[in-house]
Amino acid sequence: MPKISAGILGTGYCVPEHVLTNFDLEKMVQTNDAWIVERTGIHERRIAAEDEPVSVLAQRAAEMALADAGVAAEKLDLIIMATLTSDRIIPATACVLQDRLGAKHAAAFDLSAACSGFVYAASIATQFIESGIYRHVLVIGGEILSKVIDWQDRNTCVLFGDGAGAALFGPVEEGYGMRSFDLGSDGSGGDALDIPSSGSLCPVTPETIKQRLNFVHMDGKAVFRFATKIMGKTVETSLERAGMRREDLDFLVPHQANIRIIQAAAKRLDMPMDKVIINIHRYGNMSAASIPVALAEAAHAHQFKKGDIIALAGFGAGLTWASCIMKWAKEENG
Repeated sequence: MPKISAGILGTGYCVPEHVLTNFDLEKMVQTNDAWIVERTGIHERRIAAEDEPVSVLAQRAAEMALADAGVAAEKLDLIIMATLTSDRIIPATACVLQDRLGAKHAAAFDLSAACSGFVYAASIATQFIESGIYRHVLVIGGEILSKVIDWQDRNTCVLFGDGAGAALFGPVEEGYGMRSFDLGSDGSGGDALDIPSSGSLCPVTPETIKQRLNFVHMDGKAVFRFATKIMGKTVETSLERAGMRREDLDFLVPHQANIRIIQAAAKRLDMPMDKVIINIHRYGNMSAASIPVALAEAAHAHQFKKGDIIALAGFGAGLTWASCIMKWAKEENG
């Protein structure tokens, strides 16, 4: 039996309507537009409405991906939702989507790997398809980070935004699709980026809320050092596993956390910046949504052509990292 090649059949994305600019933030905390742009590359970000959970954005992104692929929800075998801001601790947001999409034959679960989550989930989707167990796997990365950000902390509130991106994985022409993955973690750095009061270790109480421990806390310098070291390195590992070289890459779709981190990765990989997909200036850091939103925007803008070699790369809380190499299988007008 010939090996099944797994690749992306369609993509979709959704971001909230409300735009929060750096100038808006100047009125909220002690910061300024020039400082934010110089340090991060972010000009604005999208913020969900109070009554808008992550499942709403994820559903819209998923429906767009299914339409792009021309595949009905009833054909889905599995839904994987990468998120750290699920609607509720239980049930999994993927199960909520399974019902709303009408994917009555699909299994569903959430995955927690923070900003690396979409690539982690893509690796699982690929294995299910290559093994022949499933044919169509929907992978979504979605976040409503605005609801876990301390809007009094100028070091973190300027960085994050809300959104969702989706990709439908399925069988593709032999020689195309997913070629390799590199996943990793370093749990010793877990305290560098966390929400201290959010689970069984330190449940949310009136006292933890008073101490603002129910919001994201980050050691920015530690995360920056980790990211600048790992982003380029993980792509190099995936390239080696795919039997490719840096010169083979046509595009890099990186996690959109900080423009300086993206530039460092591109420099290590000898990639010109016009081959790096960037939307951080418009959306900020959307955690698990960053990579799939950037990928979907580029795909729908017809930046990729069939046969292009594309790398996805991310890093995040955990600490985690993940990358993959794919040979784009979708026809530009398909």
